[in-house]
Amino acid sequence: MLSGGALGIVARRRTSAGRTPYWNVGAQLRPEAGGRGIGTAAQHLFVDHLFAHFYVVRLEADTRTGNVAEQQSLENVGFTCEDVMRAAGFRDGRGRDAVMRGDGARPDTAEGAESGRA
Repeated sequence: MLSGGALGIVARRRTSAGRTPYWNVGAQLRPEAGGRGIGTAAQHLFVDHLFAHFYVVRLEADTRTGNVAEQQSLENVGFTCEDVMRAAGFRDGRGRDAVMRGDGARPDTAEGAESGRA
């Protein structure tokens, strides 16, 4: 049962590839808030907010390979799987893999064949 207080957080961190800035986004829910679509809805609103109010070239999110719920949530928001990063984190005495997902840009800012600006 959920009663009062925050259900979780969504956050972003600015990073860059060379001179091009982009955002890494993430979410964390209280355990009892999981499985209800709350995280997906929050991330969707957050991503829309970032695109509406910031110059965004790229959004990315990474999550542990075993976190299937978060991977599905990110896919529902529009992120696509780009790669698996081997031993990207360290936990319980060993390297842990992570899945990198990206939402390159909204159609009006993307380059490539799909945008008509290849």
